[in-house]
Amino acid sequence: MSELAVTDVAVTRAVAAPPASWHLLLRRPTFLIGAAILLWWITCAVFGNSIAPHNPLALELLHGNNPPSAAHPFGTDQLGRDVLSRVIVGSRDILVVAPTATLLGIVLGTALGLVMGYFGGAIDTVLGRVVEAVLALPVVVVALLFIAAVGRSTLTSIVVIGFIFTPLIARTVRTAVLVERQQDYLASARLLGEKPGYIMFAEILPNVLPVIIVEFTVRLGYAIFAVATLAFLDLGPQQPTPDWGGDIAANYGLLSAGYWWETLFPALAIASLVLAVNLVTDSIEQVLS
Repeated sequence: MSELAVTDVAVTRAVAAPPASWHLLLRRPTFLIGAAILLWWITCAVFGNSIAPHNPLALELLHGNNPPSAAHPFGTDQLGRDVLSRVIVGSRDILVVAPTATLLGIVLGTALGLVMGYFGGAIDTVLGRVVEAVLALPVVVVALLFIAAVGRSTLTSIVVIGFIFTPLIARTVRTAVLVERQQDYLASARLLGEKPGYIMFAEILPNVLPVIIVEFTVRLGYAIFAVATLAFLDLGPQQPTPDWGGDIAANYGLLSAGYWWETLFPALAIASLVLAVNLVTDSIEQVLS
């Protein structure tokens, strides 16, 4: 079975699923573990400066590249800054940009997918070609061109990632809408003279919401990687601002010298956040199916 066919089957199952029993999530260990990790990083993003044991910007050049110890559990970087403190405070940018960019992609992609799936015909064909053209563009190249044109900022990262996600989400929502178009309630709505906008957003949207929720959680994991990648390429927050991707980029050259902790712990932070999102995603998808 082709990848597109598998996607269509999954969307069909999600759309046809009965209303989710959200209390079942609380009985799933994977959801609880993922939610606990997410809650920890959200807490760090909000209260990081209060939680961090040291000032993440404080330089102690005489204590640079110190290995993990009681005073510095994650060690210090080449400038003597506490790695643990930078990991804690560095969660802020990624937990602002990734969810916001994903939400932007969801809003734009859902609207586009509803239009494509509902109207079909020439509108679907034209918009489908635009979606395919955007999907064919290399992600990094798009990001580089956009940031070079408008400058580096948090808003720029959000817009770039949201723009990249929009066609992917639109394609998934379109498939879900095509399933809904076969239902009798849409024929009844048309006979009653309901306007297309009302039918799309008041009739169809609530019925494809499970697909959109799953799509949001899936794309959030990719957004985390995207934010970290942009920072690694020096397209995120500028040093000395604590940032996981930026700190990896600043210190990975020291791996060959044996200073592994300066890169390992920010990388593990990224991995743990993505793992948490995936655990929550899998649990939600199983409850909705």
